[in-house]
Amino acid sequence: MTMSSSSHFFTSDGLNLHYLQWGSGKVPVVMLHGLRGFAQTWQDLVDAMGNEFTFFALDQRGRGDSDWGPTEDYKADTYVQDLARFVDHLGLERFVLIGHSLGGQNAAEFARLYPERVMAMVIEDIGPGSSKQGEGAERIRREMRNTPLSFDSWQAAKDFWTHSRPNLTERALQARLTYSFREVDGKVTWKHDQQGIAEARLTIEPMDLWPAFRAISCPTLLIKGGDSDFLPSQTVADITASSDFVQAIQIDHASHYVHDDQPEKFNEAVVCFMQAVLTD
Repeated sequence: MTMSSSSHFFTSDGLNLHYLQWGSGKVPVVMLHGLRGFAQTWQDLVDAMGNEFTFFALDQRGRGDSDWGPTEDYKADTYVQDLARFVDHLGLERFVLIGHSLGGQNAAEFARLYPERVMAMVIEDIGPGSSKQGEGAERIRREMRNTPLSFDSWQAAKDFWTHSRPNLTERALQARLTYSFREVDGKVTWKHDQQGIAEARLTIEPMDLWPAFRAISCPTLLIKGGDSDFLPSQTVADITASSDFVQAIQIDHASHYVHDDQPEKFNEAVVCFMQAVLTD
């Protein structure tokens, strides 16, 4: 059964930021998408987790239906500031944080700054060093340099995602077409600030995530894609060795985009983790 969402806005730093809300359960869950993601990317996980929770998925600045910001503000410090204002706007004192890639970075750093507010975390396929070195970091930099700002047709836009993300399920592909593009003057253009996000990703030094990961003090599930080029197995081993709070799972036949490539296995892992957290 697909849970229906409601659409809302709040203001951070003069920007109108958009979010979706599902459900009315006792446990609040805040969800953060990746570099070029959108709030709707979490629909399948929301449906799998069910009625015990109330879900809030943020379109981070420059993405989805949120306002675009200055290029120099597409960085961790500003995203985390937006997140702090978001949960204050919602009136949340303690909540679960779930984040993919960029969203996982922002979740971990928020938890370092406000540990008393995070009851549990799920971090999808990012760790210290992921954004700085390795095949995945280089792939993303290459994509940022080479991604067109518009396409001549919807088929060309579809071909872009099919070529870039060959492991996407058909449902995930359709979500990207629906939520990451809009048609303007006969051209298919990005809903997110592709030019600004690309410039920021290529010029702003990524945050060192070791302080955030070493500071984790709540139950945390780290999910790695078995075929991920972004989160090395050694980094996962180093994280779990350095923390009593982090458990890790690898989901095979999934790239960096685990929840898009293997949604059923991803959702099952998160549901099992949350059941354990809530019964402890």
